[in-house]
Amino acid sequence: MTRTLASAAAVIGLAAGSLAGATAVSAASESTAKPAASTQDVSVLAVNNLGLNIARAKNWQCFLTRDGFEPWEHNGMLGKDSWRAAQRMFNARGFSGDTRLVVDGDVGKYTIKALQRYLNSYGFGLAVDGIAGPRTTDAFWEFNGVPVRDPRCV
Repeated sequence: MTRTLASAAAVIGLAAGSLAGATAVSAASESTAKPAASTQDVSVLAVNNLGLNIARAKNWQCFLTRDGFEPWEHNGMLGKDSWRAAQRMFNARGFSGDTRLVVDGDVGKYTIKALQRYLNSYGFGLAVDGIAGPRTTDAFWEFNGVPVRDPRCV
């Protein structure tokens, strides 16, 4: 009975954010306890697959490679190199609109607009609004459904 009460106290103590009610048996030692995350510990994820799984993201990377815009990665994780390659392609093919994209690998409003224009060239009929909403991510998913066979892709 004492052990059950001690365990319940530990759960309540943990839920309250401290180990004040926990016993030495149920409390984690300082060396094994994980510190709580703070806002300073959070970093921006450097990958933006826009809803693609690894296989479909690899297809996009291989598509870029085949068309001469090497992303330098074929791992299914669309990081800055992949998006720089896409931005170079969008600029070279006129999908960036009136203003050329800054080739920085960031997937912002203008990169999304260029992607929407690009997908529209394949008949997707998207609003070019710079928002990666469900219709845009669905079109991107569908576009990348066919694997690109290229020996440069790993």
